[in-house]
Amino acid sequence: MRDTDAVDLVTAELHGSLEDPALMSMNFLNEITGRYPDALSFAPGRPVERFFDVESVHRRLRTFSDHLSAGLGYSPEEVSRTLCQYGRTKGIVHDLIARSLARDEGIDADPESVVVTVGCQEAMFLVLRALRAEPRDVLLSVSPLYVGLTGAARLVEMPVLPVAGGATGVDLDDLVAQIRGARQRGQRPRACYVMPDFANPSGLSMDLATRRALLEVAEREDILLLEDNPYGVFHGGEGTPPTLKALDTGRRVIYLGSFAKTVLPGARVGYAVADQRVRDAQGATGLFADQLSRIKSMVTVNTSPIAQAVVGGALLENAFSLDAANSREREVYRANRRQVVEGLEVRFGNCEGVSWNTPAGGFFVCVTAPFTVDDDLLELSARRFGVLWTPMAHFYSGPGGSNELRLSVSSLTGADIEEGLDRIAALFAERGCAPTAHTRSVRSGGRAP
Repeated sequence: MRDTDAVDLVTAELHGSLEDPALMSMNFLNEITGRYPDALSFAPGRPVERFFDVESVHRRLRTFSDHLSAGLGYSPEEVSRTLCQYGRTKGIVHDLIARSLARDEGIDADPESVVVTVGCQEAMFLVLRALRAEPRDVLLSVSPLYVGLTGAARLVEMPVLPVAGGATGVDLDDLVAQIRGARQRGQRPRACYVMPDFANPSGLSMDLATRRALLEVAEREDILLLEDNPYGVFHGGEGTPPTLKALDTGRRVIYLGSFAKTVLPGARVGYAVADQRVRDAQGATGLFADQLSRIKSMVTVNTSPIAQAVVGGALLENAFSLDAANSREREVYRANRRQVVEGLEVRFGNCEGVSWNTPAGGFFVCVTAPFTVDDDLLELSARRFGVLWTPMAHFYSGPGGSNELRLSVSSLTGADIEEGLDRIAALFAERGCAPTAHTRSVRSGGRAP
């Protein structure tokens, strides 16, 4: 009989990323959520679920099938093969994505520069895997960092150098200093990862002047920009400045996108727009997207055609505008953000040491507290007060965020937001920060005490 307690492998002989804090953070947050399923959760950046509709999945699949047959003239056999067989590595909805980008973002993308991926996470991995050619190659990223980016970089053994965010979303002076400092150390900065619209986790956005200046820095310092834009359509109603990619005239920007928030997270469809020109050893030139597809062919082979068809159907049904298609969701997130910010003011408006930001869009609000905010406090919050949130320390590669927490406003109802903020207020009170007296019954979505 096999000894079930015997050790067959040790982590010291496995890849070092398995014990990296970036990879362990996601597991910890998922694990604590599973252990306290009844806790009200401001933790996950998930889209609102009330608009999920299983029938719409079938309808969108039929819409895309009709597009193949009536729109593109495919025979029934060709439609069946396109949807059910292994597919084109770069994807089968690349042309529809290009049309959507033109409609919503003003991005003029060659469909052949689009690689459809298994979520945006794969897009990040493919790009970083391609850029990491030597041990001296490094990536820069505005700090605090999205955990998924940090994890992808760790998997390809690419160090990430943090860049200060500042009030405008990126401190350009610090970016230049980090680039030049890395070169002096013999490193080669390849790219800087940015999220210009309502960044995860900070909620910060870049104004138009900052975006233009960032592109100038990228050109002058000869680096690429990895622009991630999952939250751009969730603005407060007044829109956003042009994306970096829309402003890009020198092919400095690799654009990363996802349909998880705008169409269906369960489809797991993302993409990269990589229109940079690449010259091979024989002197032939092609697109960077073609290089990414070579890596993808050895990782996931291709993105599920069925999942792509659901996304393609959604694009077709909404005249290629996801901005227009998400008007209901945008209003929910706008109302939730306002309720959270106003709720914080009601409870902590005169509580010394407590502050928060007021993002103009997206899913996240960050709160600063006059005490240490860590995983132990989160555990206490879940167990004793029944409320979850995310310690901001998980989003820093070094010191930082030790007294900050992130609140996701996307998936709770108005009543649960009020109750959840009350529970957070009780936690803060236990830490010596007495909340302001308030009356829930007069607040939007609130419940009488």
